[in-house]
Amino acid sequence: MNKQAKTSDDELTKLEYRVIVNMIPDASSVLDLGCGDGKLLYLLVQNRHVKGRGVEVDEDAIYECVSRGLSVSHQDIDGGLSEYGDNSFDYVILNQTLQQVKNLERVLEEAVRVGRKVIIGFPNFAYFSSRLQMIFKGKAPVTLSLPYMWYDTPNLHFLSINDFYYYCHKKKLKIEKSVFLDNNRIVKLFPNFFAEVGIFVISAELT
Repeated sequence: MNKQAKTSDDELTKLEYRVIVNMIPDASSVLDLGCGDGKLLYLLVQNRHVKGRGVEVDEDAIYECVSRGLSVSHQDIDGGLSEYGDNSFDYVILNQTLQQVKNLERVLEEAVRVGRKVIIGFPNFAYFSSRLQMIFKGKAPVTLSLPYMWYDTPNLHFLSINDFYYYCHKKKLKIEKSVFLDNNRIVKLFPNFFAEVGIFVISAELT
């Protein structure tokens, strides 16, 4: 138990996780899509007392989730979320996941259907360091949030913060909150240039 508590404290030092934890009220129901090894979901359970469930395709990651006492389904989210009804969860999380799915639009539509609100975090491909690497090196950029070489990256979609704003406007998705990060600080000005990661809270617009 002491070891778990220390893990919780260590992970809370990661600003990205702290921002997401602070976005979710206590005792909310949460579905974490592409939850990985469950560190974020575990933090939410420990610090927000959420009723959490994860979905993950990687079996090794699922074992780590189970070792943390988390409830996780082995599932490819590209196949949809037909087992969950509309508004089944207060929050659905897609953190560092959306850029890796094959059918981005379907996954996002399902997330908005299943969750009253959806939290999305993704690396900003228009980050100034990425732009400079493209201009001066003429190579696919490698940054902290895009750490893979072009030949072994799991990312299928490379989007910018402005791309996401445009997509939400086009699809009539309401952006309720946004936070932008660069390393261990929050970016306030010109996030499409200076932010390495964008985190959004969105929901379906009422018509």
